[in-house]
Amino acid sequence: MSRQQRQALDEMLRHGPLDLGGDVAEQRAVFGEMMASIPLPPDVSTTVGELGGVPVVTVETPASDPATVVLYLHGGAYAIGSAAGAAGLAAEIVRRTDARAVCVDYRLAPEHPFPAAVDDALAVYRALLDDGLPGSAIAFVGESAGGGLVAATLVAARDAGLPQPASAAVFSPWADLTVSGASAVTKVAVDPSLTPEGLRTRARDYLRDTDPTTPRASPALADLTGLPPLLIQVGSHEILLDDAVRLAARAAACDVRVDLQVWPQVPHVFQAFAALLDEAGDALDAAAAFTRAHWTAATEPPGQEAVRAAG
Repeated sequence: MSRQQRQALDEMLRHGPLDLGGDVAEQRAVFGEMMASIPLPPDVSTTVGELGGVPVVTVETPASDPATVVLYLHGGAYAIGSAAGAAGLAAEIVRRTDARAVCVDYRLAPEHPFPAAVDDALAVYRALLDDGLPGSAIAFVGESAGGGLVAATLVAARDAGLPQPASAAVFSPWADLTVSGASAVTKVAVDPSLTPEGLRTRARDYLRDTDPTTPRASPALADLTGLPPLLIQVGSHEILLDDAVRLAARAAACDVRVDLQVWPQVPHVFQAFAALLDEAGDALDAAAAFTRAHWTAATEPPGQEAVRAAG
């Protein structure tokens, strides 16, 4: 866990070209160029397709088992980013779980405001179920806005009477679009990536006239009863720290099994920097282990998990 690695990553992010609150068209182009400059490993394949009328990108390696799926929701404050751009981080999960990932190209704001992103993610999940894949073989994973969207989609699935997936893992979730957590003030100086002003700009784009306390917009304020086991990872050097903590507390209050991991002195979605930061690889390993464990638990006969633990 190298201090030098953390410092180098902090400097890189502080001087990077991305401005989350800047002009949407410009920032989409900047982000797209950033993602395109990072080639995928040669054993990773991507396939463009459609599920439930929504564009998706399927990410696989030769070891991927088509019987298990990671439904991946990308970040970008609901206004930038893409399924293709998320393929690199999704591939890190795929490699560690031997599953395939379905990355959702949900519609973006401001052209498509709330609840377009939730509707699209739910449509893809419903299509996977309709194709015969049981919820117990699906795990949700998302980062940043995609992390908040994971929780919102699970709430929408529950309200629609759909089965829940085996688990969900979220990285640095943006789960409160009121941007009212204390860390939005206390962590400004140490966060090299995000600003409260940038988040508020993107929240206005996404919400338009919707109240930011609406549960499917801000799932940290929602009733999370009935959701599957949830893993939340966050860095201590980010203004969304309180979003993660409050989402975990809300889940716990609603009797959801929740694991909260706060990684010291690392930035927003640090998992994306496994090539530069030891903590990123360790966090991805932990997320994959969590995902695999709940797939196993979901497919074991009743009581088998306790027998295995006792043995």
